[in-house]
Amino acid sequence: MTMRSFFQAILFVFALAFAAPSHAQQGDAKSLIDQIGKADFAQAETLIGQIAATGDARVVPALQAFSDGDLYVRKADSLVFIGKSSGANLDLTEPVSGASAGSAPKGAMTKIRINNNLRRAIRSAMGGLTLMSPDRGTRLAAADAVMRAPSAENLELLETALAKETDGEVKARMDEARAVSILYSDRPVDAKREAITTIKGLGGREALGILNGAVATADPALKGELNASIKSINDTLALWDMVQNVWFGLSLGSVLLLAGIGLAITFGVMGIINMAHGEMVMLGAYSTYMVQQVIRTEAPWLFDWSLAIALPVAFLVTGAVGFVIERGIIRFLYGRPLETLLATWGVSLILQQAIRTIFGPTNQEVGNPSWMSGSFALGGLNITWNRLWILVFAVVIFFALMALMKKSAYGLNMRAVTQNRRMASSMGIRTPWVDALTFALGSGIAGIAGVALSQIDNVSPNLGQSYIIDSFMVVVFGGVGNLWGTLVGALSLGVLNKFLEPSVGAVLGKILVLVLIILFIQKRPRGLFALKGRAVEA
Repeated sequence: MTMRSFFQAILFVFALAFAAPSHAQQGDAKSLIDQIGKADFAQAETLIGQIAATGDARVVPALQAFSDGDLYVRKADSLVFIGKSSGANLDLTEPVSGASAGSAPKGAMTKIRINNNLRRAIRSAMGGLTLMSPDRGTRLAAADAVMRAPSAENLELLETALAKETDGEVKARMDEARAVSILYSDRPVDAKREAITTIKGLGGREALGILNGAVATADPALKGELNASIKSINDTLALWDMVQNVWFGLSLGSVLLLAGIGLAITFGVMGIINMAHGEMVMLGAYSTYMVQQVIRTEAPWLFDWSLAIALPVAFLVTGAVGFVIERGIIRFLYGRPLETLLATWGVSLILQQAIRTIFGPTNQEVGNPSWMSGSFALGGLNITWNRLWILVFAVVIFFALMALMKKSAYGLNMRAVTQNRRMASSMGIRTPWVDALTFALGSGIAGIAGVALSQIDNVSPNLGQSYIIDSFMVVVFGGVGNLWGTLVGALSLGVLNKFLEPSVGAVLGKILVLVLIILFIQKRPRGLFALKGRAVEA
């Protein structure tokens, strides 16, 4: 043998030595996957753990295919492939290398069965195999997957990934996933105690589910700590549930405030029982729908501004309708409340039928702009953006209306007519026009309420009917004609409703609220904040 041949032989041996682990790993992963084709459910779960232990991330597509029901075993040689349907055949892919393996008739292949336990094991295995991914989002998702499906098999890989992780958020999530995996492993009791403390610190229902799941199989020495941690989390969740109910109540209260604030003017200030007030809300919602339809077809880039455009449109449309109703019907019925009630009820039926004729009886789609979509967490609260913006919007409308009534000449005239119509007329105030503009203002605000309600409720001809009774309750409970009473009444009734619903149901809750208001009015007939110096009529 020449010296050159000797060195070539040495290099060949080294090449084999370095290549052997990779080939062995591929061979091991492929062999394990092939064994799944002949395994029962319990054996397949064990094999998935062994596949994850190889650390070969190339098996992730095969595991995903298994979870999706796309893993097949060939009847002729019991080899396993990823299969995608293509007519009467299956397009086959090697499960580890990802190379194409041609196609085969469906009759020549058998789909490998899967159940929920296997899917959980697959999620855990895939999470472990992607912990070392160069992509930060993938590593974070992998840590979440391991947390949701804890497995002792992933513990070593998780600790390896933790040692190399430099991103603070990902590292914290991996540490939490490690604690969950330790709790389900055979690690010493002291390590599990530390894990319980870490999981308890997570809080929330996810941590509660993890601890509850560990109680049945836990070491007796740990059960006391587990139960104490579960109780602590339950107490915290109960407190957050109470806060969440308050938020839901304020959210509902803001909706009632928007629906009732216009009625506080027409009923509270003018003394008109307007049964068509709900239809003004409905017309505002349909105005929003029409604005969005025009924007979708003519200027789709303006969609995020659609609500800002719809607000003045809805105000003008419903204000004009209210002006016509007052001039055409209401002004002939002042001082005759029963006739006013019947007339406005008839108007409400006419408006509902007109909308059904024009737009049809079905719900219309009103989209959410991007800034009103989604939600965010605040501690243990889950707050949706649309509800938050409606609450802010309701408060802005309330204070704008207060400023109009307290600081403007029109507001001064309105209050003068309300307190003493004959004296106001003697001072040169045109009381019929004040009445018409006040009714138009109340209707316009109801239309603005419809813009907001279109973001959280179905836009249909019956939209207003859902809020008319609640609006009257808010105005009467708060104090007829008092805007501050309307604000307090709306928020109070909203919170009360949300605390009653979990225990007695939504329908019975509304009935109880109505009964409580009736009992309250027996003691305080003029509501929480009664106006002083009511109108003096001869």
